[in-house]
This record gives sequence, C-alpha cells and structure tokens, in this order.
Amino acid sequence: MIDLRPRAELGHSNHGWLDTRYHFSFADYHDPLRMHWGRLRVWNDDCIAPHSGFPAHPHRDMEIITYVRKGAISHEDSLGNRGRTVAGDVQVMSAGTGIAHSEFNQEDETCELFQIWIYPDRSGLPPSWGTRPFPRGERSGAFVTLASGIEGDADVLPIRADARLVAATLSAGQVAEYAIAAGRKVYLVAASGRIEVGDVIAARGDGVAVRDEALLSVKALEDSEVVLVDAR
Repeated sequence: MIDLRPRAELGHSNHGWLDTRYHFSFADYHDPLRMHWGRLRVWNDDCIAPHSGFPAHPHRDMEIITYVRKGAISHEDSLGNRGRTVAGDVQVMSAGTGIAHSEFNQEDETCELFQIWIYPDRSGLPPSWGTRPFPRGERSGAFVTLASGIEGDADVLPIRADARLVAATLSAGQVAEYAIAAGRKVYLVAASGRIEVGDVIAARGDGVAVRDEALLSVKALEDSEVVLVDAR
C-alpha cells in the first residue's frame, strides 16, 4: 500500500512567527485516522521566521529528530547542551526521564525544518542530545542512514527506538531504492522537488505512507531531496 497525503490536505497552523503543517494529529489538529504510523508519532513541517522560535518547554519519553532543510536552528537545553544545526544536518534529542529545551532561529532568513517524533522502545532512560553534519553529497543518488536505533547501523546519530531516518538527494531521472523488512512501515516526504513512488506522484511537502511493500523505488521527476522514516 502506497498512500499519498498531499501537503494541502495536512493539518495547518500559522502563528505568524511559525507556519507549520502537521502530517499527524498534533496540537489543535486532530484526525483519528492520522494519529501515528507505527512508532512514528509526529512529522511537522515547520517554517520559523527569523529571530523567533520555541521558548523553553519540557518533553519526556520521546525520540525527537530535527532535520533542517533551510537556514539553521539553535538549541539549548536543561542539560547545558548548546548547538546550531544547519541545512542538511540533523539533531536528535532523547527526552527520556525529562528534558527542557528551546529552539530558536537566530538567523536573518526563515528556517525550514522537519520535526519528527518517534516513540522510544524503553521509557525512563536518562535524557540526551546530539547533532552532526551530513553533507548532501554523501547521500547523492542513494538513501543514507542519518539516525537509527536499529542494530547494525553504524556511524549514525543514535536513537532509542527500533526505527531509522534516511535521506537522499536525487537528480532528475535518478532512482533510489529502499528495502523494507517484513512488518515495518515507511513514511517519506519530498523535502524538495517532485518524485514518483510506485504509481504515486508526490510534490514538495507531500507525505507518502507505505506498508506491505518489500522494496520501495523512488524516482526523481526533477531534482529532489527525500526524507524517510522506517519504523516498526
């Protein structure tokens, strides 16, 4: 099953400083048919205005991945961590027993990012945070794992969930394949460009929910960037 979820049909909220689309129920947007996709709970498509952001607020028992598409986001948390994550890079926060953090766009341009939440396999673990650069060239033409809690995935940001985040940058006409293990679900979004997934065409910002497929083939109809979560 390959199900297209067009950007125009997603939940939407505009607070002035924050213009966001919700792929799953979140905040004031509620759709009982879109509560989660396996262990994937949240996929928000955020546009954060310059010199604004989320003030300090708490989380617990959730794996929170931030994938920056444009600009940069600056992080501070109650553990004393500070960092700046730029376009193409990823940060991971394991909320564990509890952590408070703020996320601000301190730049002069709008920051565009995906905020992705995944249920952890275990609760009650100590909180942690990390970030690392992933130059787009390293994933040109193929999917590359950026964050994972799946055994055997090396040289990635660790998460405490049986899930992985992968991404690919594809030139027009290129095809990237992704093998899906039995019983797992995949959710992918065209961060830019336009792609063909099976017989489904997805444009920038569209979501594609996949299950009961063994091999996923993604073809770029124009230069594209694709972000994918594979979860139990």
